[in-house]
Amino acid sequence: MAQTSLSSLLPARLQVLLPSRYRSYRHPVVPTLRLSGAIGAVTPLRSGLAMSGVAQMLERAFSMPGAKAVAIVVNSPGGSAAQSHLIFKRIRSLAEEKKLPVFAFVEDAAASGGYMIACAADEIYADPASIVGSIGVVSAGFGFQELITRLGVERRVHTAGKNKAMLDPFKPEDPEDVARLKGLQRKIHDVFVELVRSRRGEKLNDSYEDLFSGAFWVGAEAVDLGLVDGLGDVRTIMRQRFGEDVQFRMIEPARPPLLARLIGRRAVTGGSLLDPAEIVGALEERAAWARLGL
Repeated sequence: MAQTSLSSLLPARLQVLLPSRYRSYRHPVVPTLRLSGAIGAVTPLRSGLAMSGVAQMLERAFSMPGAKAVAIVVNSPGGSAAQSHLIFKRIRSLAEEKKLPVFAFVEDAAASGGYMIACAADEIYADPASIVGSIGVVSAGFGFQELITRLGVERRVHTAGKNKAMLDPFKPEDPEDVARLKGLQRKIHDVFVELVRSRRGEKLNDSYEDLFSGAFWVGAEAVDLGLVDGLGDVRTIMRQRFGEDVQFRMIEPARPPLLARLIGRRAVTGGSLLDPAEIVGALEERAAWARLGL
């Protein structure tokens, strides 16, 4: 049976049942996925983004038959620089391998590592109320040395390597440790700045001195600065680009195994599996959003 007659027997939504060589695509297809949450460790109380969690989604999006482009909806206050960079590189690698354009759409925020991920797109769009930018590096913690003194607790640390206990929160801050940390931050910041320059190129408004200061802006300001290409949402822009009959294929994350879901539910509802570290992680994520006024 001829290719056209075989594919014409099935509606478009059932075309996936046919081998790819027999499919016909009457309408442009745009695989769409959401990358939402803080970037870094993902736990029962801290849903977010990590390379391990998004790799399969990206593979599915870029491998979808008939795709004309890939749309990525970004909503993140940032987080781990390494995980952000890994996700960025995977998107670019797949885009070049599959020869597909990538469009990023900012919801509440694409800040810090969230903006790094957005830069993997060939074009970035935001809402007028979106928060965009925060091109910088931050490290935050607590100092408990006075607290344990009041409690009568003696801190005992034994290391092999003088810098192994650097920035111990239970010891007074050492200026040498701070200087070393700032040196590491500068190097990561340089990587971030170079990445943005390489992706945004001449679109950037370099005359604005705070562009790489860690400051952030709303969508319209981000357009003027060249951080995004325009204002708009995924449906509107993709219909303008590929026509009114464009079809979106939502790429959903794989559901975790039943046991993992039960463990997460028990932790959230106050079961004995609740770890204080989970609470701290959730508070840190809330603080990341709060820094943006969200």
